[in-house]
Amino acid sequence: MTTPDCHRAIEAIWRIESARIIAVLARMLRDVGEAEELAQDALVEALERWPGAGIPDNPAAWLMAVAKNRALDQLRRRRLHGQKKGELTYETEARLAAASPDPADVVAAGLDDNIGDDLLRLVFTACHPVLPTEARVALTLRLLGGLSTEEIARAFLVPEPTVAQRIVRAKRTLAEARVPFEAPDAAQMTLRLASVLQVIYLIFNEGYAASAGHDWLRPALCEEALRLGRILAELMPDEAEVHGLVGLMEIQSSRARARIGPDGAPVLLLEQDRGRWDRLLIRRGLAALERAERLGGAFGPYALQAAIAACHARAPTAAATDWGRIAALYDALAQLAPSPVVELNRAVALAMAFGPAAGLELVDKLTAEPALKHYHLLPSVRGDFLSKLGRFDEARAEFERAASLTQNSRERTLLLARAKDCTPGD
Repeated sequence: MTTPDCHRAIEAIWRIESARIIAVLARMLRDVGEAEELAQDALVEALERWPGAGIPDNPAAWLMAVAKNRALDQLRRRRLHGQKKGELTYETEARLAAASPDPADVVAAGLDDNIGDDLLRLVFTACHPVLPTEARVALTLRLLGGLSTEEIARAFLVPEPTVAQRIVRAKRTLAEARVPFEAPDAAQMTLRLASVLQVIYLIFNEGYAASAGHDWLRPALCEEALRLGRILAELMPDEAEVHGLVGLMEIQSSRARARIGPDGAPVLLLEQDRGRWDRLLIRRGLAALERAERLGGAFGPYALQAAIAACHARAPTAAATDWGRIAALYDALAQLAPSPVVELNRAVALAMAFGPAAGLELVDKLTAEPALKHYHLLPSVRGDFLSKLGRFDEARAEFERAASLTQNSRERTLLLARAKDCTPGD
């Protein structure tokens, strides 16, 4: 294997295994920042040794062994140099004794038995509410997604130093706040889980409908969010909303190939070729939704959104969509998790079910919402309703305003084309 091929293989292995390795080291060291640094050291050693020696039969265990031994060395240095004297207790000694000092032992044993617990702790640490949302997203993608700072910056179209600062500050905040490396107890689970799910869904949404830049979709972000959701579903099989979110992401991901044309231009839902929808992802999504419902979570916010997505997935054609059911589901969602964006989506469902005048009536009430003042989809939706009602001059103005607000060039082109099409007789 050539050196470039070996490096690509190592990168692929790292993307899969890095979260597990960091999770184990964080349990040992009780410091996420130190854990990531030592895991990176193991990666560097692999990049130096594997091109010449070859990739080990069990590369994950090799990386784990090297990383754990570096963590053990770090713990010993703390003891020898008298660092953190208050922590040099029976607990520290127990951790030293429990961890195997011999890499061969780790390779033979494979990954740790409690790796699932460690990953769960890492998820809840990276998405801790003490961090700002942007920091949670960056840290989650770094620690759990295995993405580099450069990749995260490119994905969200922000300068690389900005992302680097967010990650550094997030680690510092966790350390200064003495956030324990643990999953919350039952009393805190709901609050903390909501934060985790929010971060994963934010990552997915940025990939599904990019807020800025030239690309309409960013598949890598969708894939990372879906991977994180699937991991969380395995770690927390009895949490209905986890399965609700996974179901929602699976079904929405199924449309990816149909959402862009050959030239990369957006293709709206009602115009998509449903034969290009991924039926396997739809089946997986429907199964996850059914699991959420069996667990009693049919009316959770993510399960409700998954049920809405399922209405589209089950319809063989756009005309066969059950818009009445979708409107009812949005009614339930608006009561459970009221927000201007939910109301805007509900207006679209009402318009499809009962006519554009019904949707316009609700949208007109939203024009005074401060949260939607610069939200491009509000004038876009309003323009669509006005166009269907034959009020073309007003519709054109709304589409042009929407185009001026979006930061995505593909979406801007689409909106300007719709504005141009607003002429009598269309």
